[in-house]
Amino acid sequence: MKEIIEYILTWLCYGDEEAAQRVAYTADEQALKDHDVIIVPNGLMGKELVVPELKRPVVEEPAKGKTIIRTDIVYAVFFFTSRAEELVNTQRDEHGRFAAKYSILNEKSRLQIPRLDEYARLVLKQLDLPLPEPGFGHIYLTHDIDAITQYRSLRGALGGIRRGEFKAVLNALRSIHHDPLYTFPWLLEQDAKVKHADTIYFVKRTKGRGYDYPQYCLWGRDFKHLKHMLRHNNVYLGVHGSYYGDIPKIQYSKMFRAHYLRSSIEHMQRLVDAGYTDDFTMGFADQAGFRLQTCRAVRWINPITMQLTRLTLHPLMIMDNTLSQANYMNLTEDEAYFLCERLIEKVQMHHGDLCLLWHNSNINDETYHRTLYPKVLQLLNGKG
Repeated sequence: MKEIIEYILTWLCYGDEEAAQRVAYTADEQALKDHDVIIVPNGLMGKELVVPELKRPVVEEPAKGKTIIRTDIVYAVFFFTSRAEELVNTQRDEHGRFAAKYSILNEKSRLQIPRLDEYARLVLKQLDLPLPEPGFGHIYLTHDIDAITQYRSLRGALGGIRRGEFKAVLNALRSIHHDPLYTFPWLLEQDAKVKHADTIYFVKRTKGRGYDYPQYCLWGRDFKHLKHMLRHNNVYLGVHGSYYGDIPKIQYSKMFRAHYLRSSIEHMQRLVDAGYTDDFTMGFADQAGFRLQTCRAVRWINPITMQLTRLTLHPLMIMDNTLSQANYMNLTEDEAYFLCERLIEKVQMHHGDLCLLWHNSNINDETYHRTLYPKVLQLLNGKG
């Protein structure tokens, strides 16, 4: 427990260990003799899981330079970043996911506010330390490769022929660049316009059954062509896991994202056991915003074993499907743009890490994402 508390206090201080030593997590007000800030525990850490109230913390200043925070913001950090809420609420959607619609964060637009980062700013302010400069700690432009092409497999070509799409099938078979799903050159061109961004493509390693279909051949000509192009453009490759929870062996990357954003506490522990170090799954599929109530990376605490793990969670704020799909937010392009702008401004204010997810298969005439994505990226250069 001591390790967890020390980690959370340091995280609240933006990684400043010396500043964290000036903060005590105790109900003993005598600790103000040796510390500048006291955070009073609610007595729940490691004992009971209760949803914390998301409100302005109660703060007292008994003496100059001394502060008592009577709201247990340490427990709030633990509760939301460990995903303990998924133990309190057992509701799941049709894909077995803990959806935003079941979360306390779905009330009063709470998902659009990184409350834990506001708590961190409070601690820094009480310590009389400078607040983080506006900007981005990191920008992650991520893309899940659910399918490389539409028509260049036997099943895809036959399906296109049955639908009467003869010309499209023929063009795709002649050149991969004519396949409607092969939008990678365009995505690379757009991503290259963003300064100081890391681009990550998550590659499926599944058996291709059910919701994992299709599984493209990682040793085939098309994927080798794509992989060479991505490597040439200094793109990172991550692992896109199976819908069914299978954990692939680590080969070329320790970065992971679950298919359908289908994750659970048990699944994250299996990632830890397999040696993965960075997970990019932590966003709700049905609502954009701050699932972890932060826009900063945080190490995962297993709320069942109460162990601080090696797995770093990178919050996912915006996914293309979340914005446009009728069963999710069902926003118009203008509505989606303004929501993206608000969320990006929040990340910038807290000097957080911005993580976006756009699928290569969504860059087509059936969605607005080919026009929305460049406009969202333009926001980043202006706010970096």
